[in-house]
Amino acid sequence: MLDLTVVIVNYRTAELAIEALRSLEPELAQRGSARVCVVDNASGDGSAERLDAAIRSHRWSSWVTLLALAENGGFGAGNNAALRPALERPAASPAAFLLLNPDTVVRPGAVGCLLDFLAEHPRAGIVGPRLEDPDGTPQRSSFRFPSLRGELEQGLRLGLLSRLLARHVVAPPVRDDAHATDWLSGACLLVRREVLERIGLFDERYFLYFEETDLCRRARDHAFECWQVPSARVVHLVGQSTARPGAPPRRSRAWLASRRHYFRTHHGRLVLLAADLIWSAAYASWRVRRVLQRKPDPDPPAYLADFVRYNLLGRRS
Repeated sequence: MLDLTVVIVNYRTAELAIEALRSLEPELAQRGSARVCVVDNASGDGSAERLDAAIRSHRWSSWVTLLALAENGGFGAGNNAALRPALERPAASPAAFLLLNPDTVVRPGAVGCLLDFLAEHPRAGIVGPRLEDPDGTPQRSSFRFPSLRGELEQGLRLGLLSRLLARHVVAPPVRDDAHATDWLSGACLLVRREVLERIGLFDERYFLYFEETDLCRRARDHAFECWQVPSARVVHLVGQSTARPGAPPRRSRAWLASRRHYFRTHHGRLVLLAADLIWSAAYASWRVRRVLQRKPDPDPPAYLADFVRYNLLGRRS
């Protein structure tokens, strides 16, 4: 049985984090050595106090600790604040880390299923469950790495081309079988300790988004496999940990910055420029075709303008 530490990074979602802990309680009761670290990422809204009160009132103190940070350095930095001291312990404690979003509810048996898979597959370094809506509808949470062909397909959205580029589509159809994949949603990741010892922690230059893509990419570069195990199921309340009430639903600057950093880090500046040009031209073509064909608009407002302004014109404000 692998020893386990769970890390939950909270930012102004205390009630969701408490429900995530409630779903974890029966899962971890069978594993006496399992521990949870809830990191409050400088929420500044009383989240730390509410979490502390819940831990005490539910008598979770024997297996849950709260780490309240003074500064919000982003999602990766929040995880690193818990992972770094844990990795300084002896190699057997813990042997694996479960990185869990606060906007999740763990279905019965999911943690054990993921741990069993990791124990039985020594080449697997990162394992994730099937993410689903509360009604059980599966979400796409197993992905391919971004590429130039993937940027073309995502931007153009032309049926024939999408079929020709099926092997490069970033978000392939949901599968019911356990399968190796490029990367998984960071809402729930089980990471073998050895992975972090060899590749390092999260790159804190990603404030939000793409940090799990980068982690899985670096793991693959060190010969670790990434697997999705759909028999393990976790509810993901999509967007509730990052939603900002009243804010316009535009593509965030954090996403744009992280995309730039990912392409520049793993492919270089020339490929980043090519990716920007390919996506912009393809997406502009889609926008014209959408109007002519009177198709609904599924995209964030001012998406193309924000993308061009931030990426191609180099405006960071």
